[in-house]
Amino acid sequence: MSTLDNITIGFIGYGNMAQAIARGLVDAGVVEGGHIVACAAHWDKLERTTALIGARPLHSAAEVAAAADVVVIAIKPYQIETVVAPIADELAKPGHFVVSIAAGWDLAKYRALFADAFANMHIQCTIPNTPMAVGRGVLVTETDNTLTDAQRAVFESLFAPISLIERVDSAHMTIAMVIAGCAPAFTDMYIEALGDAGVQYGLQRATAYRLAAKMVEGVGALAIATGDHPGVMKDAVCSPGGTTIRGVAQLEKSGFRGAVIDGVDAIMR
Repeated sequence: MSTLDNITIGFIGYGNMAQAIARGLVDAGVVEGGHIVACAAHWDKLERTTALIGARPLHSAAEVAAAADVVVIAIKPYQIETVVAPIADELAKPGHFVVSIAAGWDLAKYRALFADAFANMHIQCTIPNTPMAVGRGVLVTETDNTLTDAQRAVFESLFAPISLIERVDSAHMTIAMVIAGCAPAFTDMYIEALGDAGVQYGLQRATAYRLAAKMVEGVGALAIATGDHPGVMKDAVCSPGGTTIRGVAQLEKSGFRGAVIDGVDAIMR
């Protein structure tokens, strides 16, 4: 397996995150909807959501594993032992590899789960975020994996067009997940707060949200493109005695940075 020609992607579980990835892959032209299969607990909903991109609904995890070249484990972490363990032999067949997006599941946990069958498996553990739906995602990727070089090339070809693939060691998967996977909720709150402030001063809410969202997108893109320290970027906007530094000073007095770190601490505890 060295190219994406005729590759089928299978999702075991097709909730919001799986749908975001599938949508991103199709919209970016990485794969066609007809090369995506999925199973989920609620058949009627699965039929509706897969139809949105022309994907094919299947009835079971075993059917997905049999039909797909790349199997994405996208169910809740607590479901993995009951749903995935019984199809270990199918996942271990030549030509397959597995991408896990389940929080808290690293390669060591899959090694313990699959026992003897693990020796023939090719697994990459990851944590994605929802902006993958629009090709602007982050895929936190565990450095340890059992992919072959060819499979690793396919993995990169699949996900690099819709995400930053950031490799971290096993010990830091959780904190990387919090920053990339949980903090979008923090950022949504920030955008909403800026929107409220805009409305307070007369902007239409939709306008204020667009301005705030595009600003966040642009700042992130600038940081990636330049590699500049965030403090340097902040300083570049803050003229001596100017308006921006007054706002920055007030946010510092209000504990803005500390509140963000407290939010991360609350998740990590």
